[in-house]
Order: sequence, then structure tokens, then C-alpha cells
Amino acid sequence: MAPGNFSQVTEFILLGLSDTRELQVLFFTFFFLAYVMVLLGNLLVIVTVRTDPKLSSPMYFLLCNLSFMDICCTSVTSPRMLVDLLSQKKAIAFEDCIAQLFFLHLLGASEMFLLTVMAYDRYTAICKPLHYTAIMSRPVCWVLVSACWAGGFLHSIVQMLLTIQLPFCGPNTIDSYFCDVPPVIRLACTDIYITEWLMASNSGLISLLCFLVLVLSYTFILIRIRVLYAEGHWKALSTCASHVMVVTLFFVPCIFIYLHPFSTFPSDKYICVICTVFSPVMNPLIYTLRNSEVKASMWKLWKSCRG
Repeated sequence: MAPGNFSQVTEFILLGLSDTRELQVLFFTFFFLAYVMVLLGNLLVIVTVRTDPKLSSPMYFLLCNLSFMDICCTSVTSPRMLVDLLSQKKAIAFEDCIAQLFFLHLLGASEMFLLTVMAYDRYTAICKPLHYTAIMSRPVCWVLVSACWAGGFLHSIVQMLLTIQLPFCGPNTIDSYFCDVPPVIRLACTDIYITEWLMASNSGLISLLCFLVLVLSYTFILIRIRVLYAEGHWKALSTCASHVMVVTLFFVPCIFIYLHPFSTFPSDKYICVICTVFSPVMNPLIYTLRNSEVKASMWKLWKSCRG
């Protein structure tokens, strides 16, 4: 069947993480607590940064945007996964599946670009401290964040268009807990060789290039810190270390999944849990527990709420 802009499939069946009832209940409890932690932790970061004038530097402005993206990104997959874990038939309408795919890649790509911008912010602060306020002014920060969203939208719209132009006439079973490009396009009733290459060059190369830019920026930072042993620079190194942990949790699974377009592994859906659940959970913990300014502001906010 030739590709077309139609589909005979009206819904997909998500196999989820397990078909064992006991494991489904265990997964539901774990992922429900994780989702609550994502919402509360990232909301706390946003409220803290927005209410404390001391946290007005570009780093905290970008951190606030990262927390917002984390909330949105995990909300694309987690609520649906939680409902499906308690349901007998884990079905999702074709239109809902495409919408989930679109918003997941919109937010995921936007977060990749934002993490790259955050690395550039740290590079500028450490390697060019005298010009930092001019380079990373508030208007520049708004432009950079807007560019992250625009880049995420362009990436996502390409992914969606490449998917919906494929014909789906069965089967309709997806071995995952959410709709993503690799498992969905493999259900198409046509040759997807070129489509897989296009999607790998889109998602896979974006993940890899952003990761390489991040590694390069942190390499320059480490070289700079090795020369300057001042206490303030070691504090900056601690901040960068937490950023590296976030980057590793987020980028490595994405690179692994999207850079092997012609094969799929049963472990892929479990690896996806790292970037869709664990990374959003860890972000507020890493940035607050390793940052004395944020912890002090949170304690001040807590005391003001009690008073």
C-alpha cells in the first residue's frame, strides 16, 4: 500500500510496562508518587524563584523555565500511564496518539535546547565573568528561551508530519506505555526505510549534537576552573556538576533510542522511563540540594508561609 494521508486504524493498544497485575499495581504506586514529586518539586522551584528577588540571575530564570518544561513533559505521559496501569484495555485513539507524540517531542526538544542554553550560561559566567551581565541580559534570556520553544516546535512538527503521512491498516499494538515515533511508525503498512532515516537524522542527531555541545562547553569550563582555584570557581564547579547529572539522565537515553532507527529492543520502553520520569524527578532535587541560595530561599518561603 502506498503512503497516504489516511488511516484505517482508529486506535492503538498500548502494552504498557507489564501485563502482570501485581506488577501493574506496584508500578502505579511508584509512578504516582514520582509524578506527585515532579509536580510538587518543580512547582516549588518555580514559586521560590519567582518570589525571591535574590534569585533574579539568568541561571535561575532558566532553571524556572526548565522546571516548567519538566512539569509539562511528564504530564504528557504520566497521567495516561497511570490510568492504563489500572485499566484492562489500554487503548488510545489515533488522534490522541499523534497529539501525545507531538507534545512529547515539542517539550523534549525544547528542553534539550534549554539545557544547552543553560550550559552556555554557565560557560559565560565562568569564562567571561566581566561581560556576563551584558551577554546574558534579561532580553537575551527571553530570546534564547523563545528560540528553544521555536526549535522544539519545528522538530516536533516534522516528526508529526512524517508520521501522519504513513498508512496504518493494522496491526495496532504498541509495545510501550506511550506513543512515540519509533514504535508507531513500525506499524505502518508501507516501507519506512526512508522515514526511519529522516526521523533518526531529526531526533537522533539533535540529541547527539546538543550533547556534544554540552560536553564541549563543560570541557572549557573545567579547563578554566583548573587555572583559577578561587573559592567562587569551585562553587561554580559544584553547580556545573549538578547540571552534568541532569544532562546525563536526559540525553543518554534519548541518544540510545533515537540513533538506532532500524531496530528496537524490549528494553527501550524501560529506558524511556529515565528521561520521562526520573529526570523530571531528579531536576528539582539536584538543583536545590546542591544550591545553598535556593535552599535558603525555600526555607525563607516556608517560614513566611507558616507565619
